[in-house]
Amino acid sequence: MDKILEGLVSSSHPLPLKRVIVRRVVESAETPLSQAQCRAMFSLGTRLVLQGPDPFQRQVGRQVLDAYGRFHRAEFEAFFNRGLVLGLLQRGYGELSNRDPAILDYIQAGLRLIMSCPSVLELFELLQVEALRLVCERPPPPLCARLCQLLGDFPQCLPRGRKLSLAFCQQLVRSIAHFQSQGTREAELRLYVSQVTQVSALLRSVWKAEPDTLLPSLQELFAVISAADTSFEPSVALASLVQHIPLQMITVLIRSLTTDPNVKDTSMTQALCRMIDWLSWPLAQHVETWVIALLKGLAAVQKFTILIDVTLLKIELVFNRLWFPLVRPGALAVLSHMLLSFQHSPEAFHLDMPKPTEEKIKLILSQSAWTSQSSSLPSCLSRLSGKSETGKTGLINLGNTCYMNSVIQALFMATDFRRHVLSLNLNGCNSLMRKLQHLFAFLAHTQREAYAPRIFFEASRPPWFTPRSQQDCSEYLRFLLDRLHEEERTLKALSSAKSSESIMTDKSQAQETAHKTQVFTEAPCMDNEERTLIEKMFGGKLKTNICCLNCKSMSQKEEAFTDLSLAFCPPTSLENADPKCIEHSEVKDDYMMQSNTSATSPDAETPLSNLEVNHECDTMNEGTIDFSSEPSSENTTISELKVENNGDVSQSLVGKNTLSVTDLLNYFLAPEILSGDNKYYCEKCASLQNAEKTMQIIEEPEYLILTLLRFSYDPKCHIRRKILDNVSLPLVLELPVKRATSPLAVVSGGWSVGVEISDTGENLAKKLKPSGADEVTCPQLVPYVLSSVVVHSGVSSESGHYYSYARNVTGSGPSGLCHQSTALSLVSPQDKLFAEESPCTVVDNELDTEMPREWFLFNDSRVTFTSFQSVQKITSRFPKDTAYVLFYKKQNSTCGFNTSPANGLWVNGDPPLQKDLMDAITKDNKLYLQEQELSARTQALQAASASCSFRPNGFDDNDPPGSCGPTGGGGGGGFSTVGRLVF
Repeated sequence: MDKILEGLVSSSHPLPLKRVIVRRVVESAETPLSQAQCRAMFSLGTRLVLQGPDPFQRQVGRQVLDAYGRFHRAEFEAFFNRGLVLGLLQRGYGELSNRDPAILDYIQAGLRLIMSCPSVLELFELLQVEALRLVCERPPPPLCARLCQLLGDFPQCLPRGRKLSLAFCQQLVRSIAHFQSQGTREAELRLYVSQVTQVSALLRSVWKAEPDTLLPSLQELFAVISAADTSFEPSVALASLVQHIPLQMITVLIRSLTTDPNVKDTSMTQALCRMIDWLSWPLAQHVETWVIALLKGLAAVQKFTILIDVTLLKIELVFNRLWFPLVRPGALAVLSHMLLSFQHSPEAFHLDMPKPTEEKIKLILSQSAWTSQSSSLPSCLSRLSGKSETGKTGLINLGNTCYMNSVIQALFMATDFRRHVLSLNLNGCNSLMRKLQHLFAFLAHTQREAYAPRIFFEASRPPWFTPRSQQDCSEYLRFLLDRLHEEERTLKALSSAKSSESIMTDKSQAQETAHKTQVFTEAPCMDNEERTLIEKMFGGKLKTNICCLNCKSMSQKEEAFTDLSLAFCPPTSLENADPKCIEHSEVKDDYMMQSNTSATSPDAETPLSNLEVNHECDTMNEGTIDFSSEPSSENTTISELKVENNGDVSQSLVGKNTLSVTDLLNYFLAPEILSGDNKYYCEKCASLQNAEKTMQIIEEPEYLILTLLRFSYDPKCHIRRKILDNVSLPLVLELPVKRATSPLAVVSGGWSVGVEISDTGENLAKKLKPSGADEVTCPQLVPYVLSSVVVHSGVSSESGHYYSYARNVTGSGPSGLCHQSTALSLVSPQDKLFAEESPCTVVDNELDTEMPREWFLFNDSRVTFTSFQSVQKITSRFPKDTAYVLFYKKQNSTCGFNTSPANGLWVNGDPPLQKDLMDAITKDNKLYLQEQELSARTQALQAASASCSFRPNGFDDNDPPGSCGPTGGGGGGGFSTVGRLVF
């Protein structure tokens, strides 16, 4: 029968005839046969399967084996024995090599036929050993895939025992590392990918069945990709394993790898570069997740040298992967992280991407920066500080310099002012403005959590300010703006004089003068106005009218201002705001408010809590705050404070009426009767006369600075005590401005920085009386939005602490905040002095439209997100913390400058920095990264005795959760046994 069949399949008969005859031969398999006949048929089938020259003969061999093996199982069991299988695996079959996948096909078919026979157990034991031997010989992808298919169908053939199982997994990982595709056509590549997928699927099933094999396998994987052998490049097929690693393990694996001292920088760099190469593998999942996690883990332990090297080496490759749709999502994620985190230098940025909004850019940058990565390191390693998630930079307190820090942060957050300062062409100039530009540039671009403004502090400190002592931030702000204004005006005058003198000089001198003339002018176009930058940003004008009540003569005067100082209304004025002439009186010096609580200024907003507030302001030590809970009542007001009143201050007023900035500005602009000791000397009458004094704003500033005069002199204690009244801050207000229509009789020729309310004292009260002047024109209402609030915490000007709230507000203003229906306008002096509706009612409605995370709290070195609700309720929650200096930004204004991209300004962002500034920042950022890395490595060496190294083999129940001990154990030593740990 076997000879007939063999002759038939090799004959030249038509194929249909052959198939009919073969079918009949197969059907006759159930007829009884002798042992020799069965063996002959089995040998024929084996020969046809393994050596058949065409698919038909191989198919016939499989049919014969299957049919005769099922009906003559005992005879097939005797034929398909250990000797046959071992010979096939070690020597092959005739001319067929033992590394041919057909051998494994034949063995798999034989195992199916004898699965119910006792001898199959012996074959399973044999195949367990042979499978390990095969993977150690680095089989090519087709053979390895066929072996894995066999082992997947018959898991009993997998090596047993912990030692053999670990060795099999590790050797299989190394076998994958040697895979190479033999073709370039699409069909060949698809076949190669499917073969790799079969191998990785087997590893996944082994890891799932025996979890103890996972970590050693990953350890072997890292050893392969971190090897420095240049003669061998591991296959990107290793990327197929990443998708089978549980993402829940990412934290412990990254932590163990990045903190293990046995992993050298060169090995880590090599491994990370090869992992980035894995982005080319078409079917890999989660590769980008692990790559980004490792990048963040290295940043968390300050290993910035590795990050810089890898980014510069691989960023071009990652970018090129964007051309391939199949791998584009993963490549884009890695590219985005690499570019956004590479913030210390512009070296990696050569792409022109669509630009989102400025705040979106800064938020993404802050979250991606190496120095802001959250570190889940063991407790034996302390976390080094990085830039906060806000993307903003704090200012280090140099010793009671919070008054400067709070002002500088408010000026920096004045977006238009900051942009124009950064765009000034100040090369070769050593002015105060140049130092401010340097400070602003570092605040915008440094990687440090906080910057130390030592140079600017020494240059801007008023001479009468004692170093390391608390000062008045409002006084400092006025001095700073005055210095900047006078300095620019002086330089312009000198440049103009030199320019006129250079007419008769040679050409070189003319060029030098022309260069100096450009100082403090904007590049590249020059503003024709003679106003300084301070005047353009903060300068406004007041017109003061004094009418003699005897002869009705009028005296007028214009004064420039950069801030308005708002006094608090006397309590009697608040109670009796009727049209009567009230005798002139002072706010009593003993009208002082003292807090009965120990709460103080916040060091951080939710979720941080219980943070001690000191910040080197040595006169302040007020305890701690818990921001995790809100006050018991949202209506908590200043009525909770004790009021020491030796006069006729109304207790009901303090408890029921909360002042607003609108009230104080109305009071500032209200008519004042000059009488008694404050009579006006009338030149026409040639004597002191009662007079009415009114003030009008005739030119509004771009930034309206309001100072609340909270400090009054206490003659008993000889100190300036603080008025602790709560003042409601309108988010939006409208300022009444009466435009000047004709030249005035008297014009001030000097520059007055800050206008006080009266000539006799900063807290001198005005008399209130309806205006009798013939004012018929209505003021134009100019809309402003709140930009910054400088808060003073404490009870006197000589002590306490300053911090500030701020947000970015441009000329057009944040969307949804400047609506006429919700704006808080200031009523004219002819109207009622105080509106019947409390401003808080309108402001509370405005809070619903507030943009999330647009407010920041600047508290020296610390910067956190906050909300406008926190700004409004700060005094009710912390009675010693009161708004002191307010910055309002005029809406729908371009500040008189051309802000188109043509002159170097970005529409939604800061202008590009000049090269010397960018170089200085880049140099300092690199220095900072080196400092952080050195500090982290030093701490890691010091903590080595705490056994922070990771033991990968299994789990050790003796280690408590969260300890610095091994996360795994049970299998012996750590890296001393294997030497590497996978990412």
